[in-house]
Amino acid sequence: MLLNWTVMILYNYFSAMFVGPGYVPLGWTPERSQDCMYLQYCKVCQSYKAPRSHHCRKCNRCVLKMDHHCPWINNCCGYQNHASFTLFLFLAPLGCIHASFIFVMTMYTQLYNRISFGWSSVKIDMSPAKRDPRPIIPFGLSAFAISLFALGLALGTTIAVGMLFIIQMKIILTNKTSIESWIEEKAKDRIQYYQTGETFIFPYDMGSKWKNFKQVFTWSGIPEGDGLSWPVKDGCHQYSLTIEQLKQKADKRVRSVRYQAVEDYSGVCCPVTKGVKTFFTTPCTEEPRIALTKGDLILATRGLKHWMYGEKILNSAADGGVRERGWFPRKCVEKCQYDSETDQPVDGEKKTR
Repeated sequence: MLLNWTVMILYNYFSAMFVGPGYVPLGWTPERSQDCMYLQYCKVCQSYKAPRSHHCRKCNRCVLKMDHHCPWINNCCGYQNHASFTLFLFLAPLGCIHASFIFVMTMYTQLYNRISFGWSSVKIDMSPAKRDPRPIIPFGLSAFAISLFALGLALGTTIAVGMLFIIQMKIILTNKTSIESWIEEKAKDRIQYYQTGETFIFPYDMGSKWKNFKQVFTWSGIPEGDGLSWPVKDGCHQYSLTIEQLKQKADKRVRSVRYQAVEDYSGVCCPVTKGVKTFFTTPCTEEPRIALTKGDLILATRGLKHWMYGEKILNSAADGGVRERGWFPRKCVEKCQYDSETDQPVDGEKKTR
């Protein structure tokens, strides 16, 4: 049984790794040219981003129905391998639970024959038991320590991977991805911030957990659809999600604030010379850091207490210059007098657009 767990775990693991998520074809455009106005254009792939697709900086491609980039499979989790990845997350804890049971019973049975209870003390004899026949694998002190360590690894894997499986199942049963859940949260924040009175409805929720489940898991192992177009809820537009993304992109520019670098920053993950608090509060994310030179201009879009995230302007923003995005220490920059996008004082009201 343990071998069966191993085979199934490795099969789904390598399927998620080598099958891959599927990518938007290079140079892809929608069938109707007028639909391009609802989509974002990827300069790297030289194509429009299909609904539910996102560009991955690690894979350097636009990924179909991208959920996240997983370093453990060295690939993205998306349209084609979402089922294999989720099955791996389901089977790995089951195999670890089985292994934990074997470790516990092994240590229990071996120690049972070696523990003697006296009137004043308990003695443990780790020499081979005399009452049992000589074991095929001697169980001494080193074997006990290794079994105890392996038990800790198995229980740790069960908890960690099991939590990831629960998170994945929650989003699968609502027919979302991790990125789309974040987009939905930002949509609520945008509507509340501007008080527009509109209501954002996630278009891909089929209204039934079973129908949402079948969008990912099929008997053939091949997910439904082609990854470029998706069935939507009644009353929703085919590009409802992409339209919301465009609104959030415009809102991001409105809320961005212009900063200027006052100190050099090399772009290291944990800078030692920028203060103890900056060193220990470095963002725990795969997003990159950007190197700064004194005088650089940055458009900050979000931030933490000691760190900020933004885009370094390499050329004029009005000319559509290239921007480099990433985190940088807050103490290395200071706020400019005027906002870069609206040419208004930074302290002015930004809710009017």
